[in-house]
Amino acid sequence: QWKVEESGGGVVQPGGSLRLSCTVSGRRPDTYPLGWFRRAPGKELEVLSCISISGRNKDYADSVKGRFTIIKDAANNAVHLQMDNLKPEDSGIYYCALGTDWFNQAVCLLRSQYGSLGQGTQVTVTS
Repeated sequence: QWKVEESGGGVVQPGGSLRLSCTVSGRRPDTYPLGWFRRAPGKELEVLSCISISGRNKDYADSVKGRFTIIKDAANNAVHLQMDNLKPEDSGIYYCALGTDWFNQAVCLLRSQYGSLGQGTQVTVTS
């Protein structure tokens, strides 16, 4: 049975950086696409970024484009989310999830493309 686990959250000042990791067990890195999500206080779950099985195709929500980078780390069977120039509105719980069997990269920013989320990691951006 596969499992995803998020880590790397913390408290950071505006303009700072964090690197989140989603560690996958039970699946080989060349078999899954993956997405990163955020649930900000009082807001709906948002798909922030996605990466294809090969790791070559990536997409980002407008809210994070140019600041966040998704990286597939096959050696460690993980997908990282490098977050730079963080803003207070980036605060929230961050989750990852594997793409479903019907995953379509063209619509990878839709929640329906993914399975169950991990337990999440908290990110707080505050001065």
